[in-house]
Amino acid sequence: MGDIVVNTIQIPVPMIAYLIVSLIMLFAGIYGFLTRKNLIMILIAIELILNAVDINFAVFNRYLFPGQTEGLFFAFFTIAIAACETAVAIAIIINVYRRFGSAEVDNIQTMKE
Repeated sequence: MGDIVVNTIQIPVPMIAYLIVSLIMLFAGIYGFLTRKNLIMILIAIELILNAVDINFAVFNRYLFPGQTEGLFFAFFTIAIAACETAVAIAIIINVYRRFGSAEVDNIQTMKE
C-alpha cells in the first residue's frame, strides 16, 4: 500500500511559552551562580544565563521583526563571546585546580592574599 500521510494542524508556539522557558533558565542560572562554591558549576550557571538571553534575542526578533535578522546576529555574537569566555575561564579554573587541588571559590580568595 502507499504511504500514509497524516494531516497535522500546525499550531504556532506562543511567544509567552518561549519567554517562560527563558525566565526559568535565567532564574536557574542566577540561583546556581549565587549558591554554588565550585567554579565549574558557577561557569555552567553563567552559561545558563547567557542562553536565556539568546532565547530572548531570537524570540523578540521572530515575533517583533519577522523579516529581519538583527536579533539572531546578536544571539550569534553572544554565543561567540560565551565560547571565548568559557575558554578563558576553563584555563583559569585548571590553574586554580593545579595550584590548590580543588576548584572551589575559597581558593580564589586565598590567591588574593
